[in-house]
Amino acid sequence: MEPQRGRTGPPPGAPVKSLRFTLPDLPLVRRHAEEEARAAGMPEEAIGDFVIAVNEVATNAVTHGHDHASMRTWTHDGDVVVEIHDDGSWKPGPMPGSVGGMGLWVARLLSSDLTLHVGGGGSTVTMRFPGKA
Repeated sequence: MEPQRGRTGPPPGAPVKSLRFTLPDLPLVRRHAEEEARAAGMPEEAIGDFVIAVNEVATNAVTHGHDHASMRTWTHDGDVVVEIHDDGSWKPGPMPGSVGGMGLWVARLLSSDLTLHVGGGGSTVTMRFPGKA
């Protein structure tokens, strides 16, 4: 998947791993995220939170956005960057009185930076996490 116009993406020449997924593929998404974190040298104690954040955003993408989504990962300045995109348009945050809907909030707390772009081209969440200790 190429980055959408107006969106930031990996720096030129950075190796990028891509994964397309649907709702039944979420275990694969979590495994992929864990493998990427380890490959980037992320401290072991940070990997669980990283996987939780990625899972929350990926789940939103295939339950609130569209039935399929894509994830790209790369490293930049020692950080692990994850971009999750779907072709839908969903509203972030829990609705008043809702029991769920806090995935994006959780991901924002666990990442060092999170941006959300929603528009005619779909929804894209980009998260950044410290890589090597």
